[in-house]
Amino acid sequence: MLIILSVILVLALITVVYIQQPQFGKHPEGARLALIERSPHYKDGRFRNRFERPTISEGYSIMGELYKTVFKSYPSRQPIDSLPSVKTDLKQLPVDSNLVIWMGHSTIFMQLNGKKILVDPVFSGKASPLPWGVKAYKGSDIYTTADMPEIDYLIISHDHYDHLDYETVVALKDKVKKVICGLGVGAHFEYWGYSPAQIIEKDWYEKIEIDTDLVIHTEPTHHDSGRGFKRGKTLWMSYMIQTPQMKIYISGDGGFDNRFAEIGKKYGPIDWAIIEDGQYDKAWQSVHNLPEEVMQAALDLQAKNVLPVHHSKFTLGKHPWNEPLKRITELSAGKSYHLVTPMIGQAVDLKDSTKIFPQWWVEKDLESAK
Repeated sequence: MLIILSVILVLALITVVYIQQPQFGKHPEGARLALIERSPHYKDGRFRNRFERPTISEGYSIMGELYKTVFKSYPSRQPIDSLPSVKTDLKQLPVDSNLVIWMGHSTIFMQLNGKKILVDPVFSGKASPLPWGVKAYKGSDIYTTADMPEIDYLIISHDHYDHLDYETVVALKDKVKKVICGLGVGAHFEYWGYSPAQIIEKDWYEKIEIDTDLVIHTEPTHHDSGRGFKRGKTLWMSYMIQTPQMKIYISGDGGFDNRFAEIGKKYGPIDWAIIEDGQYDKAWQSVHNLPEEVMQAALDLQAKNVLPVHHSKFTLGKHPWNEPLKRITELSAGKSYHLVTPMIGQAVDLKDSTKIFPQWWVEKDLESAK
C-alpha cells in the first residue's frame, strides 16, 4: 500500500509540474475575470450553456466510455494512405477573390472583400498538449504557419487543443492584426505574447463592426471549454460573418439545439454555413452534432451552401474516419442546400453555388483498414 501511494504521489507531482508548461495557457484573472463575472452566462465560477444538459448521454457513463477508449478497438478510424490535397498559394490570391479554404479539421482560411480571416488554425500536426497525443493524418497537415499571409482577423471558437493550438498561434503572432475570441480566451493569448490591443473578446449576442464591408456577430453554441483540469473558465462561440454581399455562419463545436433555428430566423437565409460534422458519438451527443443533426441544422439555418468541417485530420471519435462525409452526403441528397466537400487546401469560390466536388474520401487508395 505504501508503494502504491508513493507511485500515485509521484505521478500527481509530475502532472502538476507538467501542466505549468505554457501550452496549457492561463486562466482569466484581474480585470478580465471581473468582466467575465458580469456575464449573464457565467454562474458559480464557470460559463454555462443556455440550457444545461449532461455531457454524457443517458445510458452511458464516463468510466464506461473511458474503458472503451482504452481497451476496445474500432475499425477504420484513420485512413491507411495519405489524404489527397491541393496546396493553394495563399500569398498570391487575387485581391478581389472571395473564397474559403478548408485546411482539415476546423481550420478555415477566408478572403472576404480583401480581408484575410483565419479560423481555429492547427498547424502543429497534433491535437493534444502531450508529445504522444493525437497526430494528424498523412496528407492532412500540408499547411504551416510560414504559408500564411498577414492575417487581418484570427477567429477562435473555443480553447480546446484541437481549435486553439499553442504552437500555431505563437508562431503566427507577428502576422496577426486582431484576434476575435470568447470571453476569457484572451488570457491565453496575452500569456503567449499577444498584446491587449490585438485581442477582441466578446460575449454571446454582441457585434463587432469592422467597417462598412464587414460585421461579425457573436452567437452561442452548446459546448464547453478548458485546457487543464478546470472547465468552463472561457466562453465557447459561434460566429456570423456578414458583408454587403453575403452571410457566412461558423458553427464552432457544439451539440444540436434550437439555436440553429433562432439564428436562421435572425439572419436567414444564410449563404454559407460551415458546420461541425465529425468526432461525434451518441455518448456525447449533447456537445457534438451527429450527421443527421448537421443536416437539420443546415435546414434550420436556411443555409444555401453547407461546408462540413471537424473531420479528416484527427481521430477523436470512434466512428470510421470518413463516415462524417459519407453520412452527410447521403443525408443531403435532395435537400434545399448545396453540400460542398472540397479536398484539404482546395479553394472554394464563395460566389459559385453550383460546383460539385468529387467524393475524394471514397477513392480505392483511401479505403480504410478493416
